[in-house]
Amino acid sequence: MKIASRLDKLRTLFSEHGIDAILISSATNRRYLSGFVGSAGYLLITENDQVLYTDFRYTEQAESQAPNFKTERISGPLAWFPEQINALGVNRVGFESNDMSVSTYSQFGRALSDYQGGTEVKLIDIGDTIDKLRAVKDEDEIALITRAVEITDQAFEEVSAIVEPGMTEEQVSWELEKSMREQGAEGLAFETIVGAGVNGALPHHLADQTVIRDGESVVIDMGAQFDGYCADLTRTIFVGEPDKKFQQVYGIVLDAQLQAEKRVRPGMTGEDIDAISRDIISEAGFGDNFGHSLGHGVGLDVHEYPRVGPRAKEIIEDGMVFTIEPGIYLTNWGGVRIEDIVIMENGHPKVISRAPKIKVAN
Repeated sequence: MKIASRLDKLRTLFSEHGIDAILISSATNRRYLSGFVGSAGYLLITENDQVLYTDFRYTEQAESQAPNFKTERISGPLAWFPEQINALGVNRVGFESNDMSVSTYSQFGRALSDYQGGTEVKLIDIGDTIDKLRAVKDEDEIALITRAVEITDQAFEEVSAIVEPGMTEEQVSWELEKSMREQGAEGLAFETIVGAGVNGALPHHLADQTVIRDGESVVIDMGAQFDGYCADLTRTIFVGEPDKKFQQVYGIVLDAQLQAEKRVRPGMTGEDIDAISRDIISEAGFGDNFGHSLGHGVGLDVHEYPRVGPRAKEIIEDGMVFTIEPGIYLTNWGGVRIEDIVIMENGHPKVISRAPKIKVAN
């Protein structure tokens, strides 16, 4: 884990934001910048120091997982914060407004105003700066994502082969989870989506007791988590012999996905990539039935930067990992979505998802 280089990269942003320290409250960003995976704590990073503040439950764990940081034990209210700010000699502290609640922000403000001594301290909104910093992955991160994808692919292949009429969506979901965990997944990247028949028209339908029937499609959206990093895979299968309408819709979605994977070029934005698939689906007459973005970044969070959708103006760079997942959803019929994870290499997407694109269950 390249903690030192991540901290160096973070510090280059101080002058841009007019700050001399950053307070990290997001659990994901705390892990990314320190290696600490406990559920409570803050990081305070200055030009020359980095300190991890956590309570009695996690101090030993923090010292082990975050050797680049000095660990300080805290408890109770936030009186420690102005004391530490004063001791470190900083007065313009960036905070993550996209993570910190208004209530917590107010508590930090009151702690500063109640503190007697030291210089005036300002809290400076840095928004999602750290989230964007995570968008370009290093080789260690790519290796972990790739392993999560391999686990997910294998689980899909195993379970999709046994889907049959009479099974419920929840049974399929459980078999997928069991397979992923047996292969070494530490958990699920998100709650598995299994949408049989008309439920496939609901992009985020959660598996329930719906019985899978012969002659209908099943949308499966799943992902393993491995050492903190996520996978995300969607495949649509058909139980029995696919009818002409399914073949038509599936073919359009598959073409939209493959064309996006093929036609990405250096310098494209997320909006440009989205338009490749969206135009194909729209020209086929189903533009109103593709209502979500084409993709999203994947890493420690299953949805993170880069954005890949309408109004996504950021240029997609080498080292970014994201999904390409067009879909068509038809009320009272069902849906088709196909999703791969890709890594940008030399200006082009490298597909790392290997699960079959067409899987017909017997």
